[in-house]
Amino acid sequence: MTTKQIDYCIELAHTLNFSRAADNMFVSQPTFSYQIRLLEEEIGFAIFERSGKGAMLTPAGAQFTAFLAGMREDLKRAVEQGQNFSARYRDSISICLMVRQAVFFLPEAMRLFAKTDPDIQITPVFRYENGVESFLRNEVDIVFALKEQTKQIPGILVHELFESHIYLIAQRDDPLAEKNLISEEDLYGRTLMVGGGSPPALKSVQHRLISTGKVDYFNSADHDTTLTNVAAGKGVCLAPGFLNDHSGQFAWIPFDCPESFSCVLCTHREDQRPGLKAFIAILKKLYTDAVAFPM
Repeated sequence: MTTKQIDYCIELAHTLNFSRAADNMFVSQPTFSYQIRLLEEEIGFAIFERSGKGAMLTPAGAQFTAFLAGMREDLKRAVEQGQNFSARYRDSISICLMVRQAVFFLPEAMRLFAKTDPDIQITPVFRYENGVESFLRNEVDIVFALKEQTKQIPGILVHELFESHIYLIAQRDDPLAEKNLISEEDLYGRTLMVGGGSPPALKSVQHRLISTGKVDYFNSADHDTTLTNVAAGKGVCLAPGFLNDHSGQFAWIPFDCPESFSCVLCTHREDQRPGLKAFIAILKKLYTDAVAFPM
Protein backbone atom coordinates (compact mmCIF):
# COMPACT_ATOMS: atom_id res chain seq x y z
CA MET A 1 0.00 0.00 0.00
CA THR A 2 1.48 3.32 -1.08
CA THR A 3 0.65 6.85 0.03
CA LYS A 4 -0.53 7.49 -3.53
CA GLN A 5 -3.03 4.63 -3.27
CA ILE A 6 -4.19 5.89 0.11
CA ASP A 7 -4.77 9.38 -1.30
CA TYR A 8 -6.63 7.97 -4.31
CA CYS A 9 -8.83 5.83 -2.07
CA ILE A 10 -9.70 8.75 0.23
CA GLU A 11 -10.51 10.98 -2.75
CA LEU A 12 -12.77 8.37 -4.34
CA ALA A 13 -14.55 7.88 -1.02
CA HIS A 14 -15.34 11.62 -1.09
CA THR A 15 -16.46 11.91 -4.73
CA LEU A 16 -17.81 8.38 -5.39
CA ASN A 17 -16.96 9.05 -9.04
CA PHE A 18 -13.87 7.59 -10.71
CA SER A 19 -13.64 10.26 -13.40
CA ARG A 20 -13.98 13.21 -11.02
CA ALA A 21 -11.62 11.67 -8.46
CA ALA A 22 -8.99 11.04 -11.16
CA ASP A 23 -9.28 14.65 -12.33
CA ASN A 24 -8.90 15.91 -8.76
CA MET A 25 -5.75 13.85 -8.38
CA PHE A 26 -4.38 14.97 -11.81
CA VAL A 27 -4.09 11.47 -13.28
CA SER A 28 -5.89 9.61 -16.04
CA GLN A 29 -8.93 7.55 -15.11
CA PRO A 30 -7.34 4.23 -16.21
CA THR A 31 -4.30 4.91 -14.01
CA PHE A 32 -6.53 5.89 -11.11
CA SER A 33 -8.75 2.81 -11.47
CA TYR A 34 -5.72 0.55 -11.74
CA GLN A 35 -4.24 1.84 -8.46
CA ILE A 36 -7.57 1.34 -6.65
CA ARG A 37 -7.78 -2.23 -7.98
CA LEU A 38 -4.20 -2.95 -6.86
CA LEU A 39 -5.06 -1.70 -3.37
CA GLU A 40 -8.16 -3.90 -3.14
CA GLU A 41 -6.17 -6.93 -4.32
CA GLU A 42 -3.54 -6.27 -1.67
CA ILE A 43 -5.97 -5.96 1.26
CA GLY A 44 -8.22 -8.79 0.07
CA PHE A 45 -11.65 -7.15 0.03
CA ALA A 46 -13.64 -4.72 -2.10
CA ILE A 47 -13.60 -1.12 -0.96
CA PHE A 48 -15.99 0.11 -3.65
CA GLU A 49 -18.93 -1.28 -5.58
CA ARG A 50 -18.72 -0.20 -9.21
CA SER A 51 -21.74 0.78 -11.32
CA GLY A 52 -22.49 2.80 -14.39
CA LYS A 53 -23.35 5.72 -12.14
CA GLY A 54 -20.05 5.69 -10.31
CA ALA A 55 -18.95 3.95 -7.10
CA MET A 56 -20.36 3.16 -3.67
CA LEU A 57 -18.47 2.25 -0.53
CA THR A 58 -18.92 -1.29 0.72
CA PRO A 59 -19.54 -1.60 4.50
CA ALA A 60 -15.96 -2.82 4.92
CA GLY A 61 -14.77 -0.06 2.61
CA ALA A 62 -16.50 2.64 4.65
CA GLN A 63 -14.73 1.47 7.79
CA PHE A 64 -11.43 1.08 5.98
CA THR A 65 -11.44 4.54 4.37
CA ALA A 66 -12.37 6.18 7.68
CA PHE A 67 -9.28 4.55 9.19
CA LEU A 68 -7.17 5.59 6.20
CA ALA A 69 -8.25 9.21 6.55
CA GLY A 70 -7.17 9.28 10.19
CA MET A 71 -3.90 7.54 9.37
CA ARG A 72 -3.20 10.01 6.54
CA GLU A 73 -3.69 12.96 8.90
CA ASP A 74 -1.32 11.38 11.42
CA LEU A 75 1.23 10.83 8.64
CA LYS A 76 0.85 14.44 7.49
CA ARG A 77 1.49 15.71 11.03
CA ALA A 78 4.48 13.39 11.40
CA VAL A 79 5.98 14.74 8.15
CA GLU A 80 5.37 18.35 9.23
CA GLN A 81 6.97 17.71 12.62
CA GLY A 82 9.91 16.04 10.90
CA GLN A 83 10.32 19.03 8.60
CA ASN A 84 10.23 21.40 11.59
CA PHE A 85 12.76 19.26 13.43
CA SER A 86 15.17 18.98 10.51
CA ALA A 87 15.07 22.74 10.01
CA ARG A 88 15.80 23.67 13.63
CA TYR A 89 17.41 20.77 15.47
CA ARG A 90 20.32 18.40 15.02
CA ASP A 91 19.30 16.01 17.81
CA SER A 92 16.39 15.13 20.08
CA ILE A 93 16.16 13.92 23.68
CA SER A 94 12.89 12.45 24.92
CA ILE A 95 11.96 12.17 28.60
CA CYS A 96 9.09 10.00 29.80
CA LEU A 97 7.08 10.76 32.94
CA MET A 98 3.59 9.92 34.17
CA VAL A 99 2.42 13.51 34.72
CA ARG A 100 4.02 16.90 34.07
CA GLN A 101 4.40 17.78 37.74
CA ALA A 102 6.44 14.63 38.48
CA VAL A 103 9.52 16.54 37.35
CA PHE A 104 8.44 19.98 38.51
CA PHE A 105 11.58 21.72 37.27
CA LEU A 106 11.42 20.18 33.79
CA PRO A 107 10.20 23.40 32.06
CA GLU A 108 12.96 25.42 33.75
CA ALA A 109 15.54 22.80 32.77
CA MET A 110 14.34 22.96 29.17
CA ARG A 111 14.69 26.76 29.15
CA LEU A 112 18.22 26.62 30.59
CA PHE A 113 19.26 23.85 28.23
CA ALA A 114 17.99 25.79 25.21
CA LYS A 115 20.44 28.58 26.05
CA THR A 116 23.46 26.31 25.75
CA ASP A 117 22.17 23.74 23.25
CA PRO A 118 19.51 25.46 21.10
CA ASP A 119 19.84 22.85 18.35
CA ILE A 120 18.81 19.92 20.58
CA GLN A 121 15.09 19.40 21.14
CA ILE A 122 13.76 18.15 24.50
CA THR A 123 10.52 16.20 24.03
CA PRO A 124 8.39 15.28 27.06
CA VAL A 125 6.41 12.03 26.69
CA PHE A 126 3.58 11.41 29.16
CA ARG A 127 2.60 7.85 30.03
CA TYR A 128 0.76 7.34 33.29
CA GLU A 129 1.57 3.63 33.18
CA ASN A 130 4.27 1.50 31.54
CA GLY A 131 6.80 4.32 31.30
CA VAL A 132 9.70 2.07 32.31
CA GLU A 133 8.61 -0.55 29.78
CA SER A 134 8.56 2.11 27.07
CA PHE A 135 12.07 3.17 28.08
CA LEU A 136 13.33 -0.41 27.94
CA ARG A 137 11.92 -0.71 24.41
CA ASN A 138 14.14 2.26 23.51
CA GLU A 139 11.11 4.41 22.71
CA VAL A 140 12.41 7.21 24.96
CA ASP A 141 15.87 8.36 26.07
CA ILE A 142 15.14 9.23 29.73
CA VAL A 143 12.50 7.93 32.10
CA PHE A 144 11.42 9.29 35.48
CA ALA A 145 11.03 6.38 37.90
CA LEU A 146 11.16 5.32 41.51
CA LYS A 147 14.49 3.77 42.45
CA GLU A 148 12.77 0.57 43.53
CA GLN A 149 11.57 0.10 39.94
CA THR A 150 15.12 0.15 38.59
CA LYS A 151 16.62 -2.69 40.62
CA GLN A 152 18.18 -5.50 38.58
CA ILE A 153 17.50 -3.80 35.24
CA PRO A 154 20.62 -4.28 33.11
CA GLY A 155 22.09 -1.75 30.73
CA ILE A 156 20.88 1.42 32.41
CA LEU A 157 22.34 4.32 34.36
CA VAL A 158 20.39 5.59 37.36
CA HIS A 159 20.67 9.28 38.24
CA GLU A 160 19.31 10.14 41.69
CA LEU A 161 17.15 13.25 41.52
CA PHE A 162 15.32 13.87 44.81
CA GLU A 163 13.63 12.21 47.79
CA SER A 164 9.86 12.61 47.80
CA HIS A 165 7.75 12.32 50.95
CA ILE A 166 4.12 11.45 51.61
CA TYR A 167 1.50 14.18 51.95
CA LEU A 168 -2.15 14.31 52.88
CA ILE A 169 -4.32 15.95 50.21
CA ALA A 170 -7.45 17.65 51.51
CA GLN A 171 -9.73 20.49 50.57
CA ARG A 172 -8.33 23.84 51.62
CA ASP A 173 -11.23 24.44 54.04
CA ASP A 174 -10.77 21.04 55.69
CA PRO A 175 -9.78 21.38 59.40
CA LEU A 176 -6.77 19.17 58.67
CA ALA A 177 -5.46 21.84 56.28
CA GLU A 178 -4.62 24.01 59.29
CA LYS A 179 -2.08 21.49 60.59
CA ASN A 180 1.64 21.57 59.79
CA LEU A 181 2.03 17.81 60.16
CA ILE A 182 -0.56 15.02 59.94
CA SER A 183 -0.39 11.98 62.21
CA GLU A 184 -2.17 8.65 61.80
CA GLU A 185 -4.52 9.60 64.65
CA ASP A 186 -5.60 12.71 62.73
CA LEU A 187 -7.17 10.44 60.10
CA TYR A 188 -9.25 8.35 62.49
CA GLY A 189 -12.90 8.61 61.52
CA ARG A 190 -12.06 9.95 58.05
CA THR A 191 -12.50 8.32 54.63
CA LEU A 192 -9.25 7.64 52.82
CA MET A 193 -9.02 7.28 49.04
CA VAL A 194 -6.82 4.28 48.21
CA GLY A 195 -5.69 2.33 45.15
CA GLY A 196 -5.15 3.89 41.76
CA GLY A 197 -1.70 2.43 41.12
CA SER A 198 -0.19 3.51 44.44
CA PRO A 199 3.52 2.62 44.74
CA PRO A 200 4.46 -0.02 47.36
CA ALA A 201 5.60 2.47 50.03
CA LEU A 202 2.28 4.31 49.85
CA LYS A 203 0.30 1.06 49.85
CA SER A 204 2.14 0.10 53.03
CA VAL A 205 1.02 3.30 54.76
CA GLN A 206 -2.55 2.92 53.49
CA HIS A 207 -2.70 -0.68 54.74
CA ARG A 208 -1.33 0.33 58.14
CA LEU A 209 -4.04 2.96 58.52
CA ILE A 210 -6.87 0.73 57.34
CA SER A 211 -5.76 -2.14 59.58
CA THR A 212 -6.42 0.02 62.66
CA GLY A 213 -10.14 -0.29 61.90
CA LYS A 214 -10.48 3.42 62.64
CA VAL A 215 -10.20 4.70 59.06
CA ASP A 216 -12.80 4.16 56.35
CA TYR A 217 -11.55 3.75 52.82
CA PHE A 218 -12.80 4.17 49.28
CA ASN A 219 -11.19 2.59 46.21
CA SER A 220 -10.26 5.08 43.52
CA ALA A 221 -9.17 4.14 39.99
CA ASP A 222 -6.33 6.62 39.49
CA HIS A 223 -4.83 9.85 40.82
CA ASP A 224 -7.07 12.15 38.78
CA THR A 225 -10.17 10.29 39.97
CA THR A 226 -8.88 10.54 43.53
CA LEU A 227 -8.42 14.31 43.27
CA THR A 228 -11.93 14.62 41.83
CA ASN A 229 -13.30 12.66 44.78
CA VAL A 230 -11.37 14.83 47.23
CA ALA A 231 -12.72 17.96 45.54
CA ALA A 232 -16.23 16.48 45.80
CA GLY A 233 -15.82 16.01 49.56
CA LYS A 234 -15.82 12.21 49.47
CA GLY A 235 -12.65 11.93 51.51
CA VAL A 236 -8.94 12.69 51.70
CA CYS A 237 -5.95 10.88 50.28
CA LEU A 238 -2.24 10.32 50.75
CA ALA A 239 0.07 10.89 47.81
CA PRO A 240 3.75 11.25 46.93
CA GLY A 241 4.92 14.84 46.94
CA PHE A 242 6.12 14.55 43.34
CA LEU A 243 2.48 14.57 42.21
CA ASN A 244 1.90 18.03 43.68
CA ASP A 245 1.24 20.53 40.88
CA HIS A 246 1.56 23.45 43.35
CA SER A 247 -1.56 25.04 41.87
CA GLY A 248 -3.00 25.76 45.32
CA GLN A 249 -6.26 23.94 44.56
CA PHE A 250 -5.73 21.53 47.46
CA ALA A 251 -3.91 21.59 50.76
CA TRP A 252 -0.85 19.33 50.77
CA ILE A 253 0.17 18.65 54.38
CA PRO A 254 3.22 16.51 55.28
CA PHE A 255 2.26 13.12 56.72
CA ASP A 256 4.28 11.79 59.65
CA CYS A 257 5.71 8.45 58.51
CA PRO A 258 9.13 7.00 57.71
CA GLU A 259 8.22 5.96 54.16
CA SER A 260 9.43 8.04 51.23
CA PHE A 261 10.22 7.67 47.52
CA SER A 262 13.64 7.89 45.90
CA CYS A 263 12.94 9.57 42.57
CA VAL A 264 15.46 8.97 39.82
CA LEU A 265 16.07 9.45 36.12
CA CYS A 266 17.22 6.49 34.04
CA THR A 267 19.20 6.60 30.82
CA HIS A 268 20.52 3.85 28.56
CA ARG A 269 24.11 2.97 29.46
CA GLU A 270 25.24 3.10 25.83
CA ASP A 271 23.76 6.57 25.32
CA GLN A 272 26.78 8.78 26.05
CA ARG A 273 25.69 11.88 24.12
CA PRO A 274 27.14 15.08 25.66
CA GLY A 275 23.78 16.81 25.27
CA LEU A 276 22.02 14.10 27.27
CA LYS A 277 24.57 14.35 30.07
CA ALA A 278 24.29 18.15 30.10
CA PHE A 279 20.50 18.04 30.37
CA ILE A 280 20.61 15.52 33.24
CA ALA A 281 23.16 17.73 35.02
CA ILE A 282 20.86 20.77 34.72
CA LEU A 283 17.93 18.89 36.20
CA LYS A 284 20.00 17.53 39.08
CA LYS A 285 21.37 20.99 39.90
CA LEU A 286 17.87 22.52 39.95
CA TYR A 287 16.76 19.96 42.52
CA THR A 288 19.96 20.25 44.55
CA ASP A 289 19.53 24.03 44.75
CA ALA A 290 15.85 23.73 45.73
CA VAL A 291 16.63 22.63 49.28
CA ALA A 292 13.47 24.11 50.83
CA PHE A 293 11.17 23.09 47.98
CA PRO A 294 8.41 20.70 49.20
CA MET A 295 8.77 17.34 47.46
